[in-house]
Amino acid sequence: MKVTLKLFASLAAHLPAEARSRHRIELDVEPGVTVADLIQRQGIPPSQCAIVLVDGVWVAGPEWGTRTLAEGQALAIWPPVAGG
Repeated sequence: MKVTLKLFASLAAHLPAEARSRHRIELDVEPGVTVADLIQRQGIPPSQCAIVLVDGVWVAGPEWGTRTLAEGQALAIWPPVAGG
């Protein structure tokens, strides 16, 4: 099944070089894959996942291991940011 992974700011470094400017990649994954599975597969430190959305809906950290993805869904992740 296909899902889209979107990584922003410094997390884009965990995408293939050719996908970094678009901040996204289409992935073929098995049914039942979780948010935590994709974070681990891409080598993203969980501590660097500040905002995690599936199709625009926030997924809290404790839910990453149980929140499965469906065909066509998009997982978007932002790192911690500072400003003011």
